Amino acid sequence: MNPTSAQAVVELAAGELQGPGVVTCPNPKMALWSNHPRVFIDVAGQGQGKCPYCGTVYRLRAGEQLASGH
Repeated sequence: MNPTSAQAVVELAAGELQGPGVVTCPNPKMALWSNHPRVFIDVAGQGQGKCPYCGTVYRLRAGEQLASGH
């Protein structure tokens, strides 16, 4: 991977997170040819997470709040 290439960033609403604050990658909007094994990315922990396969960064939109149910 070229270190100067731009990484895809997906901004999420809090309601788009699944279960304990995760998303799956690849996401449904990605091209079929670029699929890789499905991974769960923790976004709740730090407000963003990065896919280890494709480098896509998933982060909460500015101002989004996670429901605190712990």
